[in-house]
Amino acid sequence: MLTLSGISKSFIGVKALSGIDLDVRAGEIHALVGENGAGKSTTIKIAAGVYRPDAGQIVFEGKPVQWTRPAEAKNAGIHVIYQEFVLFPHLTVAENIYLGHERRNRFGFVDHARTRRDAAELLRKLGVEIDPRMPVSELTVADQQMVEISKALVHKVKLLILDEPTAVISGREAELLFARLAALKAEGVAILYVSHRLEEIFQIADRVTVFKDGAHVATKAIGEVTRDRLISMMVGRDLKDIFPPKKPAGAPGKVVLKAQDISVAGRVRNAGIEARAGEITALAGLVGAGRTELAMGIFGGLPTTSGDVWIDSEKVEAMTPAIAIRKGVGFVTEDRKGQGLAMLLDVAANVTAANLSAVTRNGLIDRRRENEIARQEIENYRIVCRGPATAVATMSGGNQQKVIVARWARTSRKVLILDEPTRGVDVGAKTEIYRIMRGLAEQGIAVLMISSELPEVVGMADRVVVMREGVVSGELAGADISEEAIMSLATQHPGAQAPAMEGLPQ
Repeated sequence: MLTLSGISKSFIGVKALSGIDLDVRAGEIHALVGENGAGKSTTIKIAAGVYRPDAGQIVFEGKPVQWTRPAEAKNAGIHVIYQEFVLFPHLTVAENIYLGHERRNRFGFVDHARTRRDAAELLRKLGVEIDPRMPVSELTVADQQMVEISKALVHKVKLLILDEPTAVISGREAELLFARLAALKAEGVAILYVSHRLEEIFQIADRVTVFKDGAHVATKAIGEVTRDRLISMMVGRDLKDIFPPKKPAGAPGKVVLKAQDISVAGRVRNAGIEARAGEITALAGLVGAGRTELAMGIFGGLPTTSGDVWIDSEKVEAMTPAIAIRKGVGFVTEDRKGQGLAMLLDVAANVTAANLSAVTRNGLIDRRRENEIARQEIENYRIVCRGPATAVATMSGGNQQKVIVARWARTSRKVLILDEPTRGVDVGAKTEIYRIMRGLAEQGIAVLMISSELPEVVGMADRVVVMREGVVSGELAGADISEEAIMSLATQHPGAQAPAMEGLPQ
C-alpha cells in the first residue's frame, strides 16, 4: 500500500531522517517504534503530505507520488490520528466528527439531526457511548481520543496512521480500539501503528520496524523478535532491567498522607488511601475508575463532597492546591502540555514555576538565580536541552516530563503525586523517569503514582491501591502484586467483597 524508499529529511541543518525505508502492506498492522527523536513523527508527516522529503521516493498503491499538501494524501485515502488532538473544544462531538463533511438536507443546509445520528452510530461501532450533542471540552481525554478516531473513520480509509493512540486510553477503550483495527485490517486497510507500549505491539502487530537516530535499524515479523531484543534495537544497548530495584522488605514507612472517605461528585465514592515515606504507592484501575479524580480531590484540585485528608498526621481543613503545596505536596498532571507546562516559556521558568518566592526579589524575577536553579536541575535529572533558556515546546516528550518532575520535586518535601508519569515517552526516557521516582522515594518522599500500564505498576510499586467505578476495590503489596491480581480487582463488581490479601501494611 505504501512504500518509502531512501527517504531523507533535514531541518535547518539537523538530519531528521537518513535514507530510511518503510513499507506498509494492505491488510496488516505494521508497528513503528523507536525512542523520541528516532524520526517516527517526521516519517508520519512525510507519508501524510505535511513535509516533502529532501530525497527518496514515495509509492502509494503502486504509483510514485509527490504530495504537495496534506489534503492530497487525505483524498487518496491516507488518514493520520496524531497524538496531539485536533479538536475544536466549543463544538459538539458530532460537529467535530463531521467538520468539513457535514450531513446536509436536499436544500443544501446542514442537517444537524442526521449529523448527530450518524455520529452516534459511528461511536457505537467503536463501542463507546458519548452524547454527540456534548461539547468536546466537557469530554474526558479518553473520550476525546475516540472522537479523533471517529473523525478518521468518516472517510474511505486505505492507510490509517495512528500516533500513540493509547497514550490516553487503556483497558476497555484500548481493547475496543484494537478490535476496530482488526476489523479494518480484515477489510484490507493498511495500518501504521506508532506506540511506546511494547506489550500492545506484540498483541496486535504483524510486523515491526525499528528506527534509531533517524535511521532504519530493522523490520521484522513480530514473531521473530522478543521484547528484550526490540528494546535493545531501540536504545542501542542491552536493557536487562528497565525498573530500578525496589526497597527491601521491612518495616513500613511512616504514613505522611492519609485520605479517608473521599467523595468527588459523580466520580469517587468514599475512597481512602495512604502514602508512606520512602515508598511508591500505585493507584491502578481502568480508565474512568476515578483515579485522577481521587488524587485531585486529595490535592484540592477538585471539590470533594465528603472526606478528610491528613498530612503528617495533621488534619487539613478545606484543602486547596496552594495549601497542599505549602504542606509539601506536589502534583504532576497527566496532561503535561495542557495543564503541566507553560509551553511558551523556557526550561528555567518552568522548573521554578511552583515556587516563585525562591527566585523573586522585591517583586521581580531574578533571572540569574532562576537560571542557576535550572542548570542544577538539568544536571540532576539529565534533561537533554541547550540550557535554561531552551523553549520547552522544542523538547522531546520525555525531557518535557523531566522538567515537570524537576519542578515538583523541588517543592514536594513530603508527597509527590504523579499522574501517568511516562505517558507518551520512549523506553529510554521511561527508564530515566523510573530512576528519578525511585531516587525520590529513597530520599523519604511518599510517591503516589497513577498509571494505566500494568507492567509499570508491577515494576515500580511497593503497594498498589486498585479502583473500580469510583470506589477502592482492594490493595496489594509485595509479592502479591501481579498483573492478574490487579486486573481481578479492577474488573470485579464494586459491591463485591475484595479478596483477602496477605502482607499488607496495617
